Amino acid sequence: MLTLDNGLLRVEVLDPVLNRDRFGVRYCTGGYIFQVHDLNIGPLMSGPTYPDSFNWFDGQGIPDAFNLGPIPSREQAGQALVIGVGLCDLNARKVLTFCDWSITRNDHAFSFETTQALEGRSFTLCRTVSLDGRTIRSTTALTNTGRGEVSIRWFPHPFYPQPKGDELVWLNTPLRWVDGQGYRRLANGFLARADGPWSEGRYLPLEHDAHAPLALLQRHPAMGLVGAATSYIPSFFPLWGNAITFSWEPFLERSVAPGQTTHWWVAYSF
Repeated sequence: MLTLDNGLLRVEVLDPVLNRDRFGVRYCTGGYIFQVHDLNIGPLMSGPTYPDSFNWFDGQGIPDAFNLGPIPSREQAGQALVIGVGLCDLNARKVLTFCDWSITRNDHAFSFETTQALEGRSFTLCRTVSLDGRTIRSTTALTNTGRGEVSIRWFPHPFYPQPKGDELVWLNTPLRWVDGQGYRRLANGFLARADGPWSEGRYLPLEHDAHAPLALLQRHPAMGLVGAATSYIPSFFPLWGNAITFSWEPFLERSVAPGQTTHWWVAYSF
């Protein structure tokens, strides 16, 4: 495990090689934030099965994923390049070859860089996890170095522990909202559990009118209220939670032309 520690927070990041048993075809293997610890309170993040068990699909902490936008092979049926993971057999849900990351570190950040290629498509992916005070920033940059566009469909999946009350998250974006599927909107603007405690997963794609990057306030059982922000305007934007955890998933969807670079970040403040 790779760690950043500034005396306020300790951030645990999975090592792409030493922690390979915790990876599958879903989450990006470089820059996977596995847990955040407040040095006085303890662990601050959760997961769908945390703390009883762990599996690569459900994950925990603050993973993120490119897996819903794989680059399919034209030569091998069922195989695809998953950005940030490697060459995968999607039918068997198995990683055939993991991508190789070079890792650099300074006092407050880890940076991960890899190059991936498949049948004329190639790109460099750079990911940085930094800690500044009580804010963790996850930054991603992708440079298209091959032929043809590289399509990105990416989302962060922060797993917060379920708060003590029904209030979950406040968003700065207008919503076209109909209460349902286990969620409701309160008069103070917070999205909340409509029926609880939940025993099964509750999934809701939000209808929104975002015209600016996101600012979010998230209820937390130990911290009261924590914050987050994105550098991008979300496209698809679902919520998901179960009895243990709650998560929001603002998607970034973009096509990167040959020779171009795109970059974005998400910041989490505790």
